[in-house]
Amino acid sequence: MYPCLFVSDLHGRLGRYRKLFAIIAAERPRAVFLGGDLLPHGLDQSWSSSRPTGDFLEEVLIPGFAVLANDLGSGYPRVLLILGNDDPRSREPEVVAAGQRGLWEYAHGRRVELDGFTVYGYACVPPTPFLLKDWERYDISRFVDPGCVSPEEGQRTVPVNTREIRHATIAADLAHLTGSDDLDRAICLFHSPPYRTALDRAALDGKIVEHVPLDVHVGSIAIQRFIVQRQPWLTLHGHVHESTRLTGSWRDHLGRTYAFNAAHDGRELAVIRFDAEDPQQATRELL
Repeated sequence: MYPCLFVSDLHGRLGRYRKLFAIIAAERPRAVFLGGDLLPHGLDQSWSSSRPTGDFLEEVLIPGFAVLANDLGSGYPRVLLILGNDDPRSREPEVVAAGQRGLWEYAHGRRVELDGFTVYGYACVPPTPFLLKDWERYDISRFVDPGCVSPEEGQRTVPVNTREIRHATIAADLAHLTGSDDLDRAICLFHSPPYRTALDRAALDGKIVEHVPLDVHVGSIAIQRFIVQRQPWLTLHGHVHESTRLTGSWRDHLGRTYAFNAAHDGRELAVIRFDAEDPQQATRELL
């Protein structure tokens, strides 16, 4: 399999997308993985001051990949993406529609075959302190960490059945998504990192809410257990921007599984390059 690119948490930053488009054009990878939080934060309109409608998806993301598809022709990569907890789910139909035009493949909740590997996409994260709950689930139970807002509270941009909100978990979703599949050649594209790894360390040292110290690890217990028990070949993550800076590592191992985090808390674009056949040789570059 030819080398792949993995990026995550671009948050609608034009400079990061320009660099990504330039790398794809120059390097012509076999596949590009986008790990969620692709659109600008709802409170950040700085990018749109000179744009006709201020719609990032319609004015930047879709046209950018459309130009690449036209310019690269048969050399255009497979682009697989999920959304993240900062991306409003109300935009999901447009993302799916753009995928049907051949610009990318929307992977959330789906299996995608890629050169002898099976890619499983999953966007949801455990409860956070933030109010947008479109992509939040209870993790393994209805427990919510101190300082976080329950999925039953907050705001949503699309209606969701109350029973689903109350009872759905990341653990159950992953079991349903993968079933009894053999994951020896599985690539899991997650937004959340696994709990208590080098990939989920948040800057919460010394923080206390209602006399309770906050856990500095904010990843998903369900994803961590899933990886340990099922041992997929490779897992890709984002979500926790500062983890690499705090731990000094953007990669971890859980048994035989290689796990990478492409989120970054600086201005640069963090790009992970890897060959799925040999992920041990993966590299990360800040551009």
